[in-house]
Amino acid sequence: MTDQQPNVPGGPHLRTVAMPRDTNPSGDIFGGWTVSQMDLAGGTCVAQAAGGRVATDSIEAMEFLRPVSVDDEVSCYCTLVKSGETSVTVHIETWAKARGTQESEKVTEGTFTFVAIDEHGKPRTLPTPGQG
Repeated sequence: MTDQQPNVPGGPHLRTVAMPRDTNPSGDIFGGWTVSQMDLAGGTCVAQAAGGRVATDSIEAMEFLRPVSVDDEVSCYCTLVKSGETSVTVHIETWAKARGTQESEKVTEGTFTFVAIDEHGKPRTLPTPGQG
C-alpha cells in the first residue's frame, strides 16, 4: 500500500533514518523504536502548542501496518486533535521510504495524549491561544 504522505503544514515533525542497532532478531526495526520516534515527534509538536514542557500521558489506537527496515527514512507527521485544560491529544502518522526513492508508505499511526507540566513535573494549565 503506497500512499502519498499527509499534507501537514511545515512537513514532518521528525525525520530520521532507521539504523542496524535498532533491529530485532528478525532484522526489522523494533516497534518500540518506532513508538519512541513518534513520542519524540508528538512531544515536540505539543510543546509548541503548550508553550513549554510536556510529558506523555497515554497512547491509544496504535496500529502497525508494516515493518520498518534498516536504512528506511522514517518521518512522523502530527495533527492536533484536541486540547483540554492541561492536556493535548495529537494523532501521529509514521511513514517510511527506502533511501533514494520517492515512494513512501504509512507504517504506523496512533493517538498520543501529552500533559503540560511545570518545573516540578506537576500538571499546569495550558496557555490560551495567542499567549504561547
